[in-house]
Amino acid sequence: MFKDDLTQLKASGRLRELTDRTSPQGRKITIGGRELLNFGSNDYLGLAADPALVRAAVEALEKYGLGGGASRLLAGGTELAMELEARVARLKGTEAALLLNSGYAANTGIVPAVARPGDAIFSDKLNHASLIDGCNISRAETRIYRHRDMEHLERLLKQTWAKHKIVVTDSVFSMDGDIAPLKEMDTLCSRYNALLYLDDAHATGVLGGGKGSLAHFSLEPEPWIVQMGTFSKALGSFGAFASADASKIQWIVNSARSFVYSTALPACVVAASIEAINILENDTGRIERLWANRERLHAGIRKLGFNAGASETPIIPIISPGIKEAMALSDRLLDADIYAPAIRPPTVREPRIRLTVTAAHTDEDIDHLLGALNT
Repeated sequence: MFKDDLTQLKASGRLRELTDRTSPQGRKITIGGRELLNFGSNDYLGLAADPALVRAAVEALEKYGLGGGASRLLAGGTELAMELEARVARLKGTEAALLLNSGYAANTGIVPAVARPGDAIFSDKLNHASLIDGCNISRAETRIYRHRDMEHLERLLKQTWAKHKIVVTDSVFSMDGDIAPLKEMDTLCSRYNALLYLDDAHATGVLGGGKGSLAHFSLEPEPWIVQMGTFSKALGSFGAFASADASKIQWIVNSARSFVYSTALPACVVAASIEAINILENDTGRIERLWANRERLHAGIRKLGFNAGASETPIIPIISPGIKEAMALSDRLLDADIYAPAIRPPTVREPRIRLTVTAAHTDEDIDHLLGALNT
């Protein structure tokens, strides 16, 4: 039944295959016995293999063991979970926060918790798949507005008679590297009494001095905003969080099925996330290096004449005219010992190499990538 479908996927250049490392995550990784310069991860601050995070995880592992054994509601969590939630709330400037097991689990659990049948959701056309799935699960009416088009969003908000309105958006769009116009969105949500659900996964630890997209735009975490973020990208650990006022967090505790019916995150993972926030708050040099590296790579790519789209962040796409061209460029980079996989439909409409630069990359790493692109 599925063999013909797989054959068609392969023929169209869309067949996905697993790629596993035999090394820690970092600026260089080992795949299939080859050491490769890594421009394909979301480890923006170079924390994924940081010794401080490893030590924190090991200490928690020795004290609390490995598995949670139950959900948070059934004592599957430890005191570390409450500590991390308090640290997240402080980082995000909110009354409360809640840990969840992944960004996907957060979006597919929280969106249906805050948007129900009869409500209206307004979703950016380029939102992440997990947000799209959360909207679908909610069974609320979902209306799609053109990417970052605030005039279109306002027209849609004006047209609805739904009692509850929820605007859903990524803050940093993971395949294009551009940023949602949150000042305008904040104004619209206030004007039309709409909840703003903000996926800050690629902004936390990157924008606003590490605090995220609201801080980037000098916005306050108003009562009509729910922020979601992850520990698995810039913070180098695993898991996700929601951050909002206390009543909304309590509602999510009681209503988000992906939280209620999931085993709690292991204490060692939570401890690593706490240590990541310690580093984020005390080592501003990492963010400075990240942005210096971003500017060097972005300027070089534009100088070479590649189409980098509307990138504003360390996510820098090289958009290709077709799947074959994107795959050929990825192979060419691999020949130069650079890992930069091609991203293809249906993940994106336009095939591309999605480059991600990190604080761990050196000037020589970036120059080597630019040299390989210029061959």
